[in-house]
Amino acid sequence: MGVQDLQTFLDSNCVPGGVVPVDLLKIARNVMQRQRNRPNKNPNHSNILRLVLDGECCLDRLYGGYFSDWACGGQWNRMVQFLAVLIQSIELSGVELVVFFNGCSESARRAEWIQDQLKMRIKVNSVLKHITTKGTPPPKIWWTPPVCLRTGLRMALRHLKVSVMCSMDDHHQEVIAYCRENNFHGLVADDAEYAIFDPPRYFSSEQLKLTYKGSLDSKEYLLSEVTKSLGIPSDRLCILGALLGNYILTEHDLVDFYKRLNISITGPNKTNIDQSIKTIAGYIKDLPSAEIDVVAQNVFGSLTDPRCSKLRQSVQYYINGTKEGFLHYNKTVKAVKVTKQEVKQVPMIQQSSEEPVGQSEEDSGIETSRFASETVESERESLNAYNEATANAKIAPQIVIDPPGVQGAVETEAKNEEESNGQVNGTHNLLISSSSSSSGSSATSPLHGEREGKKHEEKILSIPTTVPEVMRTASERHQKGLMSPHIYQILINGEIKLPVLLEDENQRETPSIHLIYRPVRQMVYAILFNLHHRIYLATKAKEKNDNEKVEVPDVVIKEWIWSKGNPYQTPEYVKAEQIGWGVPTIQRLWFGTGIDDKRRRLRAFLTCMKSDTPLMLNISYVPQHLLVMACVLRYIMSFSDKIKILRRQELDAFIAQAFSPDLMNAQYLQDLQLPLVTFRGVQLSTLFMAGVETALLANDACGAPIPWLMCCPWLFFDGKLFHHTLARSTMAKNLLDLCGGHIDRVFKVERMRKAILEGVNVMFARPPITPPTQGFRIPPPTPANILPAGCTINETLVRGRVSRGNIPLRELIRRPVPSRGGQLEIAGVVVGQWGANYGQPGRLPQPVHGPPRGRMPPQAPFPRLNARIFQPRGNSGNSNATRGKKTQMKATSKKKGAIRKNQENTNKNESKAREIVEETNADGFSKLLTKDVNAKKILPTLAPQCDVKPIIDSKPVEKGQGDAPLADN
Repeated sequence: MGVQDLQTFLDSNCVPGGVVPVDLLKIARNVMQRQRNRPNKNPNHSNILRLVLDGECCLDRLYGGYFSDWACGGQWNRMVQFLAVLIQSIELSGVELVVFFNGCSESARRAEWIQDQLKMRIKVNSVLKHITTKGTPPPKIWWTPPVCLRTGLRMALRHLKVSVMCSMDDHHQEVIAYCRENNFHGLVADDAEYAIFDPPRYFSSEQLKLTYKGSLDSKEYLLSEVTKSLGIPSDRLCILGALLGNYILTEHDLVDFYKRLNISITGPNKTNIDQSIKTIAGYIKDLPSAEIDVVAQNVFGSLTDPRCSKLRQSVQYYINGTKEGFLHYNKTVKAVKVTKQEVKQVPMIQQSSEEPVGQSEEDSGIETSRFASETVESERESLNAYNEATANAKIAPQIVIDPPGVQGAVETEAKNEEESNGQVNGTHNLLISSSSSSSGSSATSPLHGEREGKKHEEKILSIPTTVPEVMRTASERHQKGLMSPHIYQILINGEIKLPVLLEDENQRETPSIHLIYRPVRQMVYAILFNLHHRIYLATKAKEKNDNEKVEVPDVVIKEWIWSKGNPYQTPEYVKAEQIGWGVPTIQRLWFGTGIDDKRRRLRAFLTCMKSDTPLMLNISYVPQHLLVMACVLRYIMSFSDKIKILRRQELDAFIAQAFSPDLMNAQYLQDLQLPLVTFRGVQLSTLFMAGVETALLANDACGAPIPWLMCCPWLFFDGKLFHHTLARSTMAKNLLDLCGGHIDRVFKVERMRKAILEGVNVMFARPPITPPTQGFRIPPPTPANILPAGCTINETLVRGRVSRGNIPLRELIRRPVPSRGGQLEIAGVVVGQWGANYGQPGRLPQPVHGPPRGRMPPQAPFPRLNARIFQPRGNSGNSNATRGKKTQMKATSKKKGAIRKNQENTNKNESKAREIVEETNADGFSKLLTKDVNAKKILPTLAPQCDVKPIIDSKPVEKGQGDAPLADN
C-alpha cells in the first residue's frame, strides 16, 4: 500500500461519477461569462480561470506529449513550438497558468526520491537495451525525462511570459499553499497527496491534451463523490491518507495494522488496490471518533507506541494542506502590506523587440532578485541576438483557436494577470524576507520545526555561512525560477542531488557523466562559498600571528550520485577546488557594477568550463548564442587528456548541426525519420546536455555573465537532428559533403572547431572494435585492392556472410576482391584471364603476405561477376597446359590419381558446364591447383555451392596474346 495508490483508485473509475471529462478552455469561457453577467462584481474574484500546474506531474505533457525520439537528447525546438501553441490557446480562452517545479532538497522524503531513481534506472536499462538490439526509438512506457528538461521548460515558459515558481522546502505544501493564498480556481496535478488536501478543483495533468479541435481536454476528480462513495466524512480523508502510508508513517510501520484487516501488501496474494482502500475506508468509518489519539489507540493498541507520534504528524501534515487547517495555521503569519512596485516580478523579455523598456528601467533599482549583469542594455542586446539567431525559424503548423466572445476581454485579462502577479509575489517575497533559509509556506510542514535545529547544526559544522544579501537574492531567484535550483540547496543544505541519466551503467571506457563534470561543480562550490577569499584571510591571519596555527577552511559538499557500488546509500563528500586565480567574492560577482566586475564574471565562468581562451570570445569564431555549446564541447575535449571521449567526426557533427538551417525548422524536424537510433548517439547526446545543464549552473553561480536568452538549448541543439548529422558524418567524404555542399557553412564549422580546440592537446577517440560473435573470428583488415573492370558485387551473399560480425558493407567494399576466375576482353580480344581460388571453406579473407608474384590470393566473398563468368570446378582442362614457353609443373602419380578421381565425381554433376569450361583456358587455375596440395580436398566441396550461371556463346573464343591452346581430356 501507499498514499499514491489512492490516485490509482481515482483513475480506475471505481467510483461512479467520481471522474468526469472536461474541457479547460470551455470552463474558462464559462467563468468569464458568469463574471460579466454579475451586476455587483466581487473584486476578490477574477473573471478568468486561474490554475496552478504542478510541472513535476506532467513533464511529458509540457514536453509536447510523446515524441518518439526523446531518447536522442531532446527535441527542444519542437517543445518550444508546442508550448507556444498551448500558451496562445489558454490565453485566448482566458486562463491564467502558474507552473510549479520542485526545487526542494526534502531530506525527509529522500527515501522516496531514491526509490523513484532506482525505478528510473530500470527504465534506462530497458531503453538502452532496446536501442542496442533494435536501433529504434523506445516505446512510450519507458519514457524518461531528457536531460536538462526541467531547465529547458523553465527557460521556455519564461520566454513565453508564463509565471514559473520553484518550491523551496516542501513541494506539496507550497503548491497547495500558493493555490489557496492567491484564490486560484483549481490545481492541475497527478498526485494523491493533492487529493487529500481537497483543493478547490482538482484536474488530471496526465490526461491533459491539446486537441486539433481547439480544446484542452482533461479529467476532473470530484472528491465529494469519492468520499460519499467510500462512506467517510471529508474531515476523515486525512486519516485515510495517513493509514495508506507515506514518508512519515511508512508501510512497514503499518504491517501489523494491515494484517488485522487481512490486507496483503506483498507476495503473489497481494490484495487488490481498490479492495484495500475500501477496507481501510470502512475501518475509518467505524471509528468512534476522529480524534488523533483515539485513532492511534485503535490502530496500534497503545498510545505509548512510538508509531503513534508518526501517525499524529502524518495526519497533521494533511490537515495543514486543507482549507480549514491552512487558514487556522496561517493566523500566526502577520500580513504586511507592500507597494506594488516592490513585489513586481522581473520583467520578462518579450519575443518582440518593439516592447517598451520603460517599465524595466523603473523597477531596476527596486528589484532585489536581479543580478548586476541583468541591465536593460544587456537584455536588449541579448534580445536582438536572440531574434537574429531565430530569424530563419520556421514554425510548425499551429492549432488555430478562436473562441467566441474572447477578443474583447484581452485587455481585462492582461490587467488581472498583472495584478495577480503582484499580489502573489508580494506574499512570497514577504515570507522569504522574514527568513533567509526557508519560505513561509514551508512552515506548514509539521516536521519543519523538528528539523530546523538539526539543519542549523549541520550547516555550522559542514559549510560556511553566507551573507544575508546573497541568501536573500538566491532565495528570491530560486523561487521565481530564475536560476538553477541546485544553487539554493547548496547554500542552504550543503548538498546536491543528481538524478539518474540515460547512460550505460556497464560502460568501462568512460566514467559516469556526473563524475566527468564534477571538476566544474567543485569550482562552483569554491565560488559560492568564497573559498579564495577565506584562504586569503587565513593566510593573512597566519602572517600576523606566527605562533598560532591557523587552519585553512575546507568546503565540503555532499553529492548524491548513483553508482554500482553506492546506489544512493550514502552521499559522496566532495571538496571545493580553487578556481586558479584571484576570483572576487560572491557579492562582487553578483552585485558588482564595474567594468572589471563584468569581465571577471565572464572569466570565472570560462575558467570553470576550461574555456578561458581568446578565440572563445571572438564572435566571428563563436557566435554569442553558441558560446555555451562551445564551452561544453571544449570541456569534453579538455577532459580527453584523461580519457578519450569524442571522435573527430562526432565533434564535427555537433558543430554542423548547430549551424544547420534545419535546426530552426520545427516542421522539418517533426517529419524527419531516423533510419537508425544508435547507442553511441544516445550516449553523446546525454553527455552533451548534462554538460549544458552544468554550464548553466556555473553561469548562475558566477552572476549570469551570459544572458539567459543566449543559454536556451533550442538555439544550438536538437537530438533528432544530431542523430541524423552523426549518421551522415560516418558516410560523408569530407566536411563539405557533411554540410551539404555549402562552403559558407564549412567555413563556420572550421572556425568554431578551431576555437574549441585552441590550446587543447587534441586526442580524439578511436572507433571501437566490434566484439565478434562467439565462435566467429573477425580477421584483421587486408590491403586495399581494385576490382577488375566490369565486375560487380553480390550484396546478398555479402550480407549473408558478414552480418554476424556487424561489419558495414562500406568496409567490405574496400577490402580486396579476389576473382572467381574469368577473362578480360578489350575490343573483343582477350588480353588477360585468371583462375579461381577458394581458400578454405567458412573463412573470411585473410591478410596477404609475401611478394606479389606466386602468392595465394585471398578468398573472395563476392562470387558473382559480370564479365565472362564460367563455372569453376576441380582440375578442369589439361593440368599440363603451359603459358607461353614456361616449363610446366609436373605432379606425382599419387596427386594425379587423386585429382582424376575428383574430376570424375565432379564431371557427373557438371557435364554442361564442362563444355563451356573447355572453351576457356584454365591454365592459371591448373598451375595454382598443382601447387596447393590441399586444393584436391577443397574444390569438390565448394564447386556445387558456387552461385554462378554459365554464359553460353555460340561463337568460338578468340585467343589473344599469350593464350595457350585448349587441350582435350
